[in-house]
Amino acid sequence: MTAQAHVGVEAELERYGHITDVALRSSTPTGQPDRYLYNLITNYPQRGGKRLRPALCMAACEAFGGRIEESIPSAVAIELLHTAFLIHDDIEDESELRRGQPTLHDQHGVALALNAGDALAILGMAPLRDNVELVGHRLAGRISDEFTAMALHTLEGQAQELGWIRDNVVDLMPSHYLNMVMRKTCWYTTIHPLRVGALIGSVGAINPDRMNDFGFHLGAAFQIRDDILNLRGSETQLGKEILGDLLEGKRTLMLIDVLLRADGNDRAMILDFLGRQRTTRTMDEARTIRDLMDHHGSIDLADSYARLYTARAHDIYADSLGRSANTSAGRFLRRIIDYMIERSN
Repeated sequence: MTAQAHVGVEAELERYGHITDVALRSSTPTGQPDRYLYNLITNYPQRGGKRLRPALCMAACEAFGGRIEESIPSAVAIELLHTAFLIHDDIEDESELRRGQPTLHDQHGVALALNAGDALAILGMAPLRDNVELVGHRLAGRISDEFTAMALHTLEGQAQELGWIRDNVVDLMPSHYLNMVMRKTCWYTTIHPLRVGALIGSVGAINPDRMNDFGFHLGAAFQIRDDILNLRGSETQLGKEILGDLLEGKRTLMLIDVLLRADGNDRAMILDFLGRQRTTRTMDEARTIRDLMDHHGSIDLADSYARLYTARAHDIYADSLGRSANTSAGRFLRRIIDYMIERSN
């Protein structure tokens, strides 16, 4: 991707993001207790973010012939649920930073943060009611069913990852990771937004399953790139702790690969590290494991996976979108494929 194309994608993301932010403000209630709830639910959205998920939903709607206004409630619902997931993920992972600032549970305590996340998950359902007036009862019902299915897929993937960490599962293969990512990341980050946007834009005429393969490869490339940036990026760029995934014991492609390749004392050290609680793991140990990943080519292998999935997304893009691939919004969806693995945050 050229620098000009990269800037163009970010400009489109900013445009879609502005539309989302305006709608988010009108969808987020105020009231009492503000210091214990309502100020908390607006905290993460006010820190910014790419608004990738609503952008994909709105772009798919436009690509398939719909008006952007028709997709806004669904896009806002996705973003509200995403924010709820972030708060809960940060608690589950014991994360310290989110978008360059202390996590909500570090600022306000676990109990209040958890409650705010619950509120956002419930609020995420509210905008879906507006679909009845915009697209009719039947299509609105299909969108609500899509939303429920997406949330369940995401929770299944999250449970899989958390279970591996709790039970210290180490006999994993790349296929296990990709299956988990399909549920945890791809369904709510790429597949669901594309499916819903296409349904709205086509007024329910297309089979949304045609977006699944494209959405999976797009989402997998996104997640693998995210995992790599956590090892090689900077906290300034990412807004969260570098090596945080290692400290949390997340089973990334790189960790799975280095466990398959390392032997002797190196493997024993990694197993000992993973077998302890996060609070007892040190940054020096995490750096040593990252160096082992470099030594064994595990990070480069993960990068090759991301590029392979990006290439596959390009291959199936035209079949997935059909004639919609030639629209302005369709071309944005094509440009975002390479953006997924070339972004720096």
